[in-house]
Amino acid sequence: MMNTSKIVIFFGTEDFSAVALQALIDAGHPVVAVVTKPDTFRGRGRTRLVKPPVKEIAERHNIEVWQPNKLADIAHKIESLRPVAGVLSAYGKIIPKSILDLFEPGIINIHPSLLPKYRGPSPIETAIANGDAATGVTLMQLVPEMDAGPIYAQETVPLSDSETRPELYDELARLGAELLLKNLPQILDGLRQPAEQETEQVSYTHLLTKEQAYLDQTAFTAKQAERLVRAHLGYPKTKVTIAGHDIIVLKSHVTDSAATLLDLPFKDDTYLSIDELIAPSGRTVTKQAYLNGYAAGA
Repeated sequence: MMNTSKIVIFFGTEDFSAVALQALIDAGHPVVAVVTKPDTFRGRGRTRLVKPPVKEIAERHNIEVWQPNKLADIAHKIESLRPVAGVLSAYGKIIPKSILDLFEPGIINIHPSLLPKYRGPSPIETAIANGDAATGVTLMQLVPEMDAGPIYAQETVPLSDSETRPELYDELARLGAELLLKNLPQILDGLRQPAEQETEQVSYTHLLTKEQAYLDQTAFTAKQAERLVRAHLGYPKTKVTIAGHDIIVLKSHVTDSAATLLDLPFKDDTYLSIDELIAPSGRTVTKQAYLNGYAAGA
């Protein structure tokens, strides 16, 4: 009989995490606590205190929420619940070995890539930016080294070279939750053991920064730039300078030549045509609206 009654502590912070947490709750897994980052101040002037999405879900279901600055501060709480399993999805902090060792069979992590490819913080964006033919999700056992743990299961997603970061983020969040539910009973019952990663295939992604928002027209072809627009939609966004004004590019396509000021030259005599953008005023406009004089007259 599957061990579906073993209690679970869930680690997560982002919207990606919330999908997995809600799936666990809906499937009847006994989540006894949610560990997430502290609430953050956001908005203009940073005056609005915002809860992590997983905290809102936990509170709706009367699940205890822990928001430690240091994980060592909740070690005694975890100890009091043992034996307990851990599930992690987009938590955003490194879990030390002293905490990992408190869980049986360790902490199970949902990672949005086909490990060992794309370890690190930006696997979704990197898959889009590189024009990969496929990506996927990995269910793995967490270890202190980043994304290096043994693998329980994987699911592959074909890519069309048209996906945006938000679209792929949502798809992989859903798929990761499904993969977790499918395999968690066997993992908790000890019937599914993880296999070590093939270390010769390891590659790493990097933390995205605001400095990566500006497109260097001498460094990228138009196709590479178009992929970056889709990969960085949301953060860090993609910026270019048009007629002395910085704009944010939301949609674009590769074109054969420059017909308007929104058709930009890139490396190897290629051109990127901007279809939708955020103007300097902060309003979202179409290409035609901008060319009709929005930037000058609005």
